[in-house]
Amino acid sequence: MDFPTQARTVPKTLMASILLLLVLLMPALQITGAQSVGVCYGRNGNNLPSEAEVVDLYKSNGIGRMRIYEPNDPTYQALKGSNIELTVTILNNQLQSLTDAAAATDWVQKNVQAYVPDVKFKYIAVGNEVRPGDTETQYLLPAIQNIHNAIVAANLQGQIKVSTAIDTTLVDSTSAFPPSAGRYSDAAKSFITPVIDFLASNGAPLLVNVYPYFSYTSDPANINLAYALFTSDGITTPDGVKYQNLFDALLDAQYSALEKANAPNVEIVVSESGWPSEGSNVATLQNAATFYQNLINHVKGTTGTPKRPGKAIETYLFAMFDENTKGGDEVEKHFGLFSPNKQPKYQLTF
Repeated sequence: MDFPTQARTVPKTLMASILLLLVLLMPALQITGAQSVGVCYGRNGNNLPSEAEVVDLYKSNGIGRMRIYEPNDPTYQALKGSNIELTVTILNNQLQSLTDAAAATDWVQKNVQAYVPDVKFKYIAVGNEVRPGDTETQYLLPAIQNIHNAIVAANLQGQIKVSTAIDTTLVDSTSAFPPSAGRYSDAAKSFITPVIDFLASNGAPLLVNVYPYFSYTSDPANINLAYALFTSDGITTPDGVKYQNLFDALLDAQYSALEKANAPNVEIVVSESGWPSEGSNVATLQNAATFYQNLINHVKGTTGTPKRPGKAIETYLFAMFDENTKGGDEVEKHFGLFSPNKQPKYQLTF
């Protein structure tokens, strides 16, 4: 066989086409690489960028997943063709109306079907942090069922999973440590167990908002700040399990509760996690920067948690922007990864 004495040259027109293709593909490649990390986009501010600017900021930072807290047409329009996977939340004050099947069908038609396939819907979170004693507990399961049935009727069940987002307080605080003892409180069981049964039967994950910040600040005498920030050597629980950080311990307590609710195969998606930069003595820029980057590195890696080792943890950071009109304690206004002027508060690698 004769070997050429020099490499064949690529025609200039072909090389130009290849370079153009690579340039066009870069945003998609960037987004795909970061898909285990999403960011929540709250809009409780009077100084936030336009929806189009926000979506551009997601794309330029390679953030491939977004969670929003109610349907919003300008956000949908900006997301069209972006390939960003979207979680849409249905607010608690909407749950009662969605116990009517026709209303749920109408909601799906107006807020989902009208934008498919240009917007890439992933989850619908029916309710956010419904707690024992809330009026909405009686409406939660029927609303989830009706939205799910409407998604099935639209033949979108292969793409979109219907769930709810809870907080970690549904697990009895006296059983949250060690994580293997985690179980739902008696007050929570009555409404959350039927929901979990529904998720299990439909292959849908449970969405959980996991905040080491609030766990630490509620018990600083017994929790080390470094443990909450992913910077400690970890602890060994009384049952002999090594936990490197508080995030994993909180998450595994939720998995233990699912196991005790006879739903060991239900996966958890961390639908919010964050650390504020102002509003308390541990809400500082440095602590928040440390938390966010360590959280990103952890959930994108394949360490997993002691109960679910060896895989990435689908996680949504809270939140994209500081929100100056948000209610509650002062810290609630300062969870943003970016300032409203779109400047990053931290040097993070998504």
